[in-house]
Amino acid sequence: GRLEAVTQQMGYHPQYLDSFLKTQHYLMHMDGPLPFDCRHYIAIMAAARHQCRYLVNLHVLQFLRAGGDPQWLRGLEFIPPKLRNLNEINKILAHRPWLITKEHIEKLLKISEWSWSLAELVHAVVLLAHCHALASFVFGCGCEQDEGPGGRGLLKPMSPGNQCFCEATASNGCSQELLRINRKRSLDSCMELDSLRERMQRIHMETEGREEARLLQQDREEGEGQGAEFHHSNPSAGLSPLTDSDGEVTGATNLACYMQDPDFGYQDFARRDEDQTRVFRVQDYSWEDHGFSLVNRLYSDIGHLLDEKFRMVDGLQSSAIAKRQGCEPSVFKRGIWNYIHCMFGIRYDDYDYAEVNQLLERILKVYIKTVTCYPEKTNSEMFDRFWKQFKHSEKVHVNLLILEARMQAELLYALQAITQYMI
Repeated sequence: GRLEAVTQQMGYHPQYLDSFLKTQHYLMHMDGPLPFDCRHYIAIMAAARHQCRYLVNLHVLQFLRAGGDPQWLRGLEFIPPKLRNLNEINKILAHRPWLITKEHIEKLLKISEWSWSLAELVHAVVLLAHCHALASFVFGCGCEQDEGPGGRGLLKPMSPGNQCFCEATASNGCSQELLRINRKRSLDSCMELDSLRERMQRIHMETEGREEARLLQQDREEGEGQGAEFHHSNPSAGLSPLTDSDGEVTGATNLACYMQDPDFGYQDFARRDEDQTRVFRVQDYSWEDHGFSLVNRLYSDIGHLLDEKFRMVDGLQSSAIAKRQGCEPSVFKRGIWNYIHCMFGIRYDDYDYAEVNQLLERILKVYIKTVTCYPEKTNSEMFDRFWKQFKHSEKVHVNLLILEARMQAELLYALQAITQYMI
């Protein structure tokens, strides 16, 4: 499966991997408010915010296999307004989730031809948070490097039976029951492999035709002596994916076509000269007391799967890590979790934040902040440098904490805004 590198890393913690796979499969392939092709396109939009080719390439293939319109892969200008309207909340959730307000929610839900239902929006929000956080894990564990130089690796189309990568990772702890469900309930709108190849070839031919026309136009303009700059964008720019001479699918060439306002990024939440009234206090709105029930009511069963995943990462054994840091495992994990939430403006009144500096050495804090807030800046050298004396599985554990803490932070802000809208 295309997420083989991810599942290999998570395989160091099989119980967590099992929980992750169930959630991923439910979000992408089981019954839910959103059409299957839209789910994968939303995942493309989310991954593109962090320039994560690994995930974009995966979902480009699955988008086509789900019967998605290849024209949408030319960029946001070519998708329905309803999907394009999700761009703003995608951008904010990915980089500064504390800016989400009930007005953003109201704008998407207002009565119009392109309005979202509450159930659809909750599904979309969970997908966005899931893919943003997964991008952090992909970069944090070096999975993006597998795409080869420039991140443009070859993607081998999978047969429909292997569409869910769970099947390729049974040895890593994916439950047999889930495998049985995967085989029994393959995606209804899934395309046959021959049909997929035919689509890819058609895109390739269309692209070649457009490119030839563009070059002819360019030659004609130059021949007429026109010195004016060619302002119109190349229709084939960013078209993704393409096929090579062997008929294999190549990855996205230009991720910029999947996002607007690319310069919008993370900014430090806590600034001494700013009013701190915007701090998100977990005592006022928590996952356990508020978020879980809301998301589960609007998108059946996803709350249970997410809750299991949060609890699973909290229950992972980290005694060796904690021992080296001279503290209890629970204390060490809570320090990392609360530090990540603190970067997003989420505070716990019952926690002494001085502990963070005592528990986490500076190089570890720099690593955690990079992977959490701007994962695309992470490189393999950073992964190798931090905690040289620690096992690989222990480093993966830290990245799992980052994944889940970040996802919960985004969900808390989005679900609180939805709650305020409903009230």
